[in-house]
Amino acid sequence: MANHEPEQPQITEETVLSTEAVGLTADPLAAAADATVLGQSPVRPAATTVPVPGLPPRTTAPAVPSVTSPVAPTATPHTPSRPTAMPQPAAGASTLTADQIMRFSTQFEAIVRNVSQVVVGKEQPVRQCVTALVAGGHILLEDYPGTGKTQLARGLARSIDTSFKRIQFTPDLLPSDVVGVTFYDQKTGEFSFRKGPIFASIVLADEINRASPKTQSALLEVMEEQKVTVDGATYDVLQPFAVIATQNPVEQLGTYKLPEAQMDRFLIKTTIGYPSHESSVNILRQINIGDRATHVSPVATGADVLAMRTLAQSVHIDDAIYEYIVRLVESTRHHESIAVGSSVRGALALTLCARVWAAADNRGYVIPDDVKALAVPVLAHRVLLTSEALFTALTAEQVVAQILEEVPAPAQSAAL
Repeated sequence: MANHEPEQPQITEETVLSTEAVGLTADPLAAAADATVLGQSPVRPAATTVPVPGLPPRTTAPAVPSVTSPVAPTATPHTPSRPTAMPQPAAGASTLTADQIMRFSTQFEAIVRNVSQVVVGKEQPVRQCVTALVAGGHILLEDYPGTGKTQLARGLARSIDTSFKRIQFTPDLLPSDVVGVTFYDQKTGEFSFRKGPIFASIVLADEINRASPKTQSALLEVMEEQKVTVDGATYDVLQPFAVIATQNPVEQLGTYKLPEAQMDRFLIKTTIGYPSHESSVNILRQINIGDRATHVSPVATGADVLAMRTLAQSVHIDDAIYEYIVRLVESTRHHESIAVGSSVRGALALTLCARVWAAADNRGYVIPDDVKALAVPVLAHRVLLTSEALFTALTAEQVVAQILEEVPAPAQSAAL
């Protein structure tokens, strides 16, 4: 008697791959994998979104801000690397009139030309020093001996009809020799305060790094707050007030490095450099002129400088320019070659100088080129490089210049 087993139904590949025969919903990912194994054309599954818990949604990178002109706010921005000329802002954006801007520019150029008679062929550092003076800041001139640091400072002081004092800093100089001293007057039987040379409108601190840190600290309060405190009494200094300090970067014997807190109080640090060949020849032709600073006359008064400072406060700055300045300052805090970056004081200084620089260029508004022209002399002395950067002979000026290349400048919109 034969044992007949029940006949098994034959299962074909079509039945296995077709889920419709058993009434199941196909898995697109599994079907694609099976089709690939069997040498068939895979079926591309529809794109699905798989949420991942704990991860924020993907957002697009923020676009670089563009400087929107008050005249044409919807204009198409140009390439940031080559800004175009920004049109004049509309009424209300800047309170300066065309006559006021022209008067500011004319007065500024008169001071620059006058100082340029003392330091020949160095218009750029002269313009930087005049900018700091008008902005109400202090100047640090660091260069090799014989380049004209003291002559530039004296020429700038003699171009302004105001009081001027010179302090020759030495290791034995005392703080009372700078700010003044309280003494007992035997004739009157009372204590009197004798003001020091710091109570002049423009003070030349020659070779400031030769004084001891105790004497250097006597300048901290007056440079920041424009006041001097002696024996509990506070005295205001004259206005305009500016300290023009000089120092030699290579000489180490008998010198003291300026502390970072004092370096941060200088609005601009600049160098003069050696004159060109033609300028050197012209200087030799005028060898009979011993002291060039004594041959210039004032072309402005202290009241003129204060009026220019007030006008500069009305120069228009777009919000994108503010954003650009902050990006530059913040980049100094995260750069691999910088150990300590610039503080907010550096951003404030760059804003003040940019306003003066724009008005001197006969404009009532700031453009990115104004910020670029002043970033190195305003920010370089406010940063501290790492030991690795110093070992490779990298300078702070070079690092700030690299940051200017890396941080994109806002584009400028032009009126259509």
